[in-house]
Amino acid sequence: MYIVIAIVAFAILIFLHELGHFAAAKAAGIRVNEFAIGMGPKIISRTRGETVYSLRAFPIGGFCAMEGEDGDSPHPDAFTEKSVWRRLIVLLAGSFMNFLAGFLVAVILFSGSGYFSEPVLSGFMDGFPAEGENGLMVGDRILTIDGQRVGIITEVSMYLMRSDGTPDLVIRRDGEKIRLNDFPLRLREYETENGVQTKYGLYFNTVKADFFETLKQAWYNSAYFVKLVRIGLTDLFTGGAGVKDLSGPVGVVAMINQVGSESGSFQNGLRNVAYMCAFIAVNLAVMNLLPIPALDGGRIFLMLVTLVIEKVFRRKVNPKIEGYVHAAGYVLLLGLMAFVMLNDIIKLI
Repeated sequence: MYIVIAIVAFAILIFLHELGHFAAAKAAGIRVNEFAIGMGPKIISRTRGETVYSLRAFPIGGFCAMEGEDGDSPHPDAFTEKSVWRRLIVLLAGSFMNFLAGFLVAVILFSGSGYFSEPVLSGFMDGFPAEGENGLMVGDRILTIDGQRVGIITEVSMYLMRSDGTPDLVIRRDGEKIRLNDFPLRLREYETENGVQTKYGLYFNTVKADFFETLKQAWYNSAYFVKLVRIGLTDLFTGGAGVKDLSGPVGVVAMINQVGSESGSFQNGLRNVAYMCAFIAVNLAVMNLLPIPALDGGRIFLMLVTLVIEKVFRRKVNPKIEGYVHAAGYVLLLGLMAFVMLNDIIKLI
C-alpha cells in the first residue's frame, strides 16, 4: 500500500512541477509543443490546440516541451523570443509549485496540532551544568547554533549533533543578543521520569497552535527541509557523504514503505509518509534549481551568462550552443540516475 502511495506521490509531484512550467509558459505567450507525464513511449496522447498532452509508460519524470527551448526557432512564440524576465518566471515556476506543495502538505499536517514547541528555554534537567547568567537561562531564545539560524526545535537537535560538543550559540535574552562561544553543550545522562536517558538537558516552551502559528511552523519546517538539502550537498562535496549514499526514486520509495510500515498504525503511517512527501517536494524544488545543465537551474545560469556575454560583447550567442550543453548534461544526468538506481537496488538486495 505504501509503495503504491509513494509512486502516486512521485507522479503528483512531477505533474505539479511540469504544470508550473506549462501554466507559466502559456501565461507568457510561449508555444508549448507537448505536455507529458512520464518518460518513454506514449500510452495516451491528445492534441488540444497547439499542444500534445501525453501520458508515457515510465512514471519517472515528465516534461513540458516549449518551442525553441533547446535551440533557435523562427516562431514568434518561441521560448528564446521572449524577454529574460518571462523566461526566468517560466523556469522558476516548476520549483515554485513543488515548494508550494511541500509547504501546503506541512500546513495540513500541522493543522491538527494543539501546540508547537519553540526554541525558547523553559527549564533544565537536574544537574545541567551550564545554567546561569554566564550560560543559559529560562526564557532564552536560541537564534543560531554554529552560525546556522534556528527556527524549529528539530534544528536545535540537528545542529547540536553536528557540533563537537562546544557549539557557538547566539541567544536573545530580554531583547538583547548574547553570543556564547565554545559553549559546553553535549549529550549527558540525566535522571528522568522514564529512567536514565542521554539528553542535552534542555526543556523548551510551547505555544498554542492557532492559524497563524500553524502557517509559521509550516514555513519554518519548509525552510528546514531546504537546509537539509544544503547540508546534504555540503557533506557530499566535503567528503562527509559519498555518491553511494545518494538515493533515487527506487531508494526513496523503499524508504517511504519502511517508514509507513513501521509507524504502528495506518493513520500514523499516512501522516509520516505525507511528511516525507513534503520533504521530497521541497527537495525537488531545490535540486532543480542547482546550476547543472539540463536542470532548470542550469538553464537559468546559462541564460544569465548568455545575457551578460551579449551585453558585454554586443553579439548574439548561438542558441544551439546552449542546446548542446544541455544535451550533454542530460546524458550525464541519465548516467548518474542509472548509477543511483543500481545502487538502490543493490541496497535492497
